[in-house]
Amino acid sequence: MELHHLKDTQSEPDHRRIPIDRVGVKNLRYPIQVRDKARSMQSTVAQFTLTVDLPHQYKGTHMSRFVEALNEHGPVIHIDSVRDILQRLRTKLHSQKAHLEFEFPFFLEKKAPATGATGMMDYTVRFAATADGNDVDFVATVIVPVTTLCPCSKAISDYGAHNQRGQVTYSVRFHKPIWIEDLIQLVERCASCELYSLLKRPDEKTVTERAYDNPVFVEDLVRNVASLSEREPNIRWYRVEAENFESIHNHNAYAVIEKQLEVKAAK
Repeated sequence: MELHHLKDTQSEPDHRRIPIDRVGVKNLRYPIQVRDKARSMQSTVAQFTLTVDLPHQYKGTHMSRFVEALNEHGPVIHIDSVRDILQRLRTKLHSQKAHLEFEFPFFLEKKAPATGATGMMDYTVRFAATADGNDVDFVATVIVPVTTLCPCSKAISDYGAHNQRGQVTYSVRFHKPIWIEDLIQLVERCASCELYSLLKRPDEKTVTERAYDNPVFVEDLVRNVASLSEREPNIRWYRVEAENFESIHNHNAYAVIEKQLEVKAAK
């Protein structure tokens, strides 16, 4: 059978009259490049989800076109291509809305606080973008591991205080492009102490004492991040979620704040 005579089942009509909000491909791995404050560019591998809305009259979508939309940008996707990829999806699949989500590891070189020993620290970054017509909504998320030390434990104990590793998921919408590193560092400033990949004994002493001098509840952690977010004129919306993997409980402590910020008047 000649290729141009192959039946296009996806384009056949559907009579149930039920539109689908999102349909597409998920868990597609692809190499990308993202902006790196120290080196200008960082190469990594992302896991993509690409979807569009499907009107009620269509039976299905064409899955191959989602992959084509990525491949048309070459072997490596640059973050600045997001808007173009979304519009290509809308055009190729005849949809009003297109959605693009991808998650990837992002690496920072960090020096230990006492010895200066250098190690690579990895963070999870997630970008989510939606094109509705020509309007594009973009949300950047960083997932940052931190140390927290319990203020209550410190106040009531004669010998030390319990601490644990926590995780902060911090999402923002912004007016102008924002550095991933700046979002990570904003979160790390709000914890009892930040984490490092390489610590010698003098460093362990430093981070332990630093955490002891700066106890925070999970409530303090999200409030600290919220407070710094509201001082940053480039951030127009944020959501901060913190989870402490408790060291003396069989459950986790959890808190979240989400807020739409007022547009600040231009000076």
